[in-house]
Amino acid sequence: MQQAVDSKVEAIIVVARPGSCKVIAKRIKEVCQANGILVYDVRGNNLLAETKVSYDFRNINVYTKSDLLAKVEESDVISFDLFDTLVARKVLYYTDIFELIDAKLREQKIYIPEFSKLRLAAEKELSKTAAPKLSNIYDWVISQHPECNLSSNELAEIEWQIDKSIMYTRDGMKDLLSEIATLGKRIVVTTDTYYSKQQIEELLSLMGYEHIDKVYVSSEYNVSKANELFEIVTNDNRDKSILHIGDDEYVDVEKASEYGLNNYRIYGVKDIFDEVDAFGLSSNINSYSDNVKVGLALSKFFSNPFQFETLNKKISINNAKDIGYFICGPMVLDFAFWFEDKIKQIGAENALLCARDGYLLKKIFERIDSEVHSVYFLTSRTSAIRAGIENEDDIAYVDSMKFFGSQEESLLARFGISLNEGEDRNAAIINKAKFQRLNYQKYISKLNLSDGTTAVFDFVAKGTTQLFLQKIMKQQLKGLYFLQLEPEFMADKGVEIESFYTEEERDRSVIFDNYYILETILTSPMPSVDEFDECGNPVYAKETRSPENIKCAQKMQQGIIEYVEDYLEIVPKELRIINKQLDEGLLSLIGKIQIDDEDFKRLVIEDTFFGRMTDIKDVL
Repeated sequence: MQQAVDSKVEAIIVVARPGSCKVIAKRIKEVCQANGILVYDVRGNNLLAETKVSYDFRNINVYTKSDLLAKVEESDVISFDLFDTLVARKVLYYTDIFELIDAKLREQKIYIPEFSKLRLAAEKELSKTAAPKLSNIYDWVISQHPECNLSSNELAEIEWQIDKSIMYTRDGMKDLLSEIATLGKRIVVTTDTYYSKQQIEELLSLMGYEHIDKVYVSSEYNVSKANELFEIVTNDNRDKSILHIGDDEYVDVEKASEYGLNNYRIYGVKDIFDEVDAFGLSSNINSYSDNVKVGLALSKFFSNPFQFETLNKKISINNAKDIGYFICGPMVLDFAFWFEDKIKQIGAENALLCARDGYLLKKIFERIDSEVHSVYFLTSRTSAIRAGIENEDDIAYVDSMKFFGSQEESLLARFGISLNEGEDRNAAIINKAKFQRLNYQKYISKLNLSDGTTAVFDFVAKGTTQLFLQKIMKQQLKGLYFLQLEPEFMADKGVEIESFYTEEERDRSVIFDNYYILETILTSPMPSVDEFDECGNPVYAKETRSPENIKCAQKMQQGIIEYVEDYLEIVPKELRIINKQLDEGLLSLIGKIQIDDEDFKRLVIEDTFFGRMTDIKDVL
């Protein structure tokens, strides 16, 4: 690149497949713009042209399933590409799996310097003249590092098992093949791959594909689709009309046409993502971890290549579980990683995952194998206040927070009392608190907490709950919040709090606009705890949420848990990177795309302490 700048070149032509062109252009964009260098692909497209972020399909050359079936009717043999057509990977680029292989090898104490680059270099070098098998590729890798104590076949098997584990079937494609089979058409798979025919047949079976009459694999014939593999297909099906269906503009369209095949291009998941300008997320995708986050999102978002038949070509989510999976999951899991790191930094001996927001976080901690003694801790602003109030200053603090209702309603909701005629309000509150404090301490004693520093999780809060818990508990409490509201409120009260989002980050981000979504999801199916009885058992408030609201929140939590499990399986601990900007971008999609799940749209954000109930559609 520096040579190009020094030579004062006027233009760069990128000779690569369309998908690769976009990646290359992204890497050199800033340097080219700074030096007035134009960048084109071999088709004459300006690769530096600004594209507009889109949240619908209006700017995409759309197609329908019925369009494709009409083309199928005209043909005798239907050939399918495999990768990114019938199956896809839960990562953004296929080369991402090299990072996973490298991590696996390091686990086995096998160190190959710059493995990912070497693995890709081997594939590129051998593909210049042939269509190599995976064992050939690893022969080349070993030739560069003969000290490796694994054979090429053993390395190839590691890659195959890892790659196979992150693949999924694209939505609607099994049904499509079944429909084509009922038309009496011969179905074949034609794929460029370094895997063997036997492995590809195993993969197709694993993914649930039936009705396939034959598989053409480049490594078996030592030629790719760009070099005579299509000719082998046509020779096997003489005097037959062949339709090839695939995602790649070059090999599945241009080269198929050159070899006399009819063709029909359907979009791969990343093609659709590119067409909407990656939802504006591109600048925040910078690591293997990020590629997995986005790849997992796309596996839910754009898995179906026939999703353009919606009214007004809207991009939509019709399942609350998917909202949990790729809208909320990345942010929640990154917070869990941060929380775990902070616990270690402060040397906390206990971690209180406070109800009700800590309900889901407890399940996540069970999956990330945290060594910290974490407890789902029953509490609430109301229960902490009822037990923690010691004097009139405490009462004045609580009264400073406006309640949307009458004084009688506030007294009952916040303090759990109704006054008799002539009874002193403050005295009644303080007297009840003495008994409540003893009851609460009985509950705490059952938890077998150690006496050392104790981390307290709250999601979004000022710190009121922690302030009053400090009056009840003997442990030193350190708050670790997702976001602290009005930190100046606690500045003089001896409450120690650190938050995932700092004040500076909060003020320049859009997290304020979207944290309500997370707050609604991170909740227990049980009502809020008001206080504790004489045996230290919780006394729950009356449930204010509808059964439908609770069920919807549980569906979204299930989606988050599935995301956590998928991410943890694909991303080794040493490659996990917190990226709040990318998380925010995914979270903000909730207000930019169409939500068709009616139960989600009927969700209510409740805050009984303030007497407020807000429909979720009013905050989107």
